[in-house]
Amino acid sequence: MPEAVLVLNAGSSSLKFSVFLDGDQAFARGQLEGLPTQAHFAARDAQGQTLDERSWTNQTLSHADAIAFLLDWLAQKASTGHKLAAAGHRVVHGGVRFTGPVRVDPGVLAELEALVPLAPLHQPHHLAAIRAIAKHSPQLPQVACFDTSFHRKQPAVAQMFGLPRRFAEEGVRRYGFHGLSYEYVMSVLPTLDQRGARGRCVIAHLGNGASMCACRFGQSAATTMGFTPLDGLMMGTRTGAIDPGVLVYLMDRHQMDARALEKLLYHESGLLGVSGLSSDMRTLLTSSDPRAAEAVELFVYRIRRELGSLAATLGGLDAIVFTGGIGENAPPIRAKVCQNAGWLGVELNDAANIAGGPRISTANSKVAVWVIPTNEELMIARHTRKLLA
Repeated sequence: MPEAVLVLNAGSSSLKFSVFLDGDQAFARGQLEGLPTQAHFAARDAQGQTLDERSWTNQTLSHADAIAFLLDWLAQKASTGHKLAAAGHRVVHGGVRFTGPVRVDPGVLAELEALVPLAPLHQPHHLAAIRAIAKHSPQLPQVACFDTSFHRKQPAVAQMFGLPRRFAEEGVRRYGFHGLSYEYVMSVLPTLDQRGARGRCVIAHLGNGASMCACRFGQSAATTMGFTPLDGLMMGTRTGAIDPGVLVYLMDRHQMDARALEKLLYHESGLLGVSGLSSDMRTLLTSSDPRAAEAVELFVYRIRRELGSLAATLGGLDAIVFTGGIGENAPPIRAKVCQNAGWLGVELNDAANIAGGPRISTANSKVAVWVIPTNEELMIARHTRKLLA
């Protein structure tokens, strides 16, 4: 009977999942969203056809309930010839200790729990999913895969803040995120561009969460996110980089405490805050409101600033890769970024850009530019299989 790996990405009100068989093709994927009060389940097969769909309108469905439902649903599917062999989880923070995927046991779970203060909006939901599976199916092996691991080989200086050393010793340092996405892109790039994969490459993971990563010889050399997934580029609802003095001002002038600042910086800022309209780039690109255009302009400007910084870190540039929801699906954003990068030797092929690539630079461009759809779920499935093998 073919063995299947369940891949989970748990959020505050949703549970995204994929089920991989013996290869890289997902047998099923979908999500439970609207937790806990308006829960809705939808699953699709590899061709995008609906496998199942249902809603819970008159009852609440906790994350633990959602996990139990999903495992029972998969058990029913097992009768068609698929045996669930393991669960792989996206876990946003692995701290300094976890530099690669790890099989979860009570000791590992306790160490990951200790990292909750470093990622309070993400880590608790990931760990709750692990606990729910352990309670429902205690014999099922579970593997945690970390968004931070890809960046742990950065030079020490790239991970430091200009703070007293005692804070670094308690874990205050630049961790970087979106590592599973960057790792997947770097696994694909050699099939398209050996020079870029072996040389100096900047990957732009642009979505509701956005960051950029400078890679040298396929490894992370620097990235725009730091201690939290808040730093660097402006995002859908997150500020990106901000003068710390602004926070002191808001505390003094507006009496904002830590929770109020957290809400402002994570949920009320970014594209949504600047435009006053939406956090969705598709909405902003089609809007005639000048505030929408200004939000888009700021988004691109911040990419331009960070690209220059990352290129300087690498000492030049051989390739740029766009990935993520915006990076893969917004030709106007890619065009603006590439036009701004003309000084680096980027020449955009307009027709290829509109078509979506994979190569969107001209044959004469000194820097090759690519569009590579990311697949973090597949990366987690691969890691899970490899670790348990």
